[in-house]
Amino acid sequence: MTPTVTGMAAGAVLAFAGLAFGFWGFLLTALLMGTGALLGRSAEGKLDFRGVRDALTGRRSSS
Repeated sequence: MTPTVTGMAAGAVLAFAGLAFGFWGFLLTALLMGTGALLGRSAEGKLDFRGVRDALTGRRSSS
């Protein structure tokens, strides 16, 4: 799936959640989608949690 199609699908899901469940349903859906995306990238091996932690704590720069 291309990034454009993925973004459109995510936008459609968030729009539906906002219409059906209101603001808090929208936020919960966005949070769960973000969590799922992080876990998916980790499972594919495209995300290193140690590197992210080190960058957030200032041990290593992102540049």
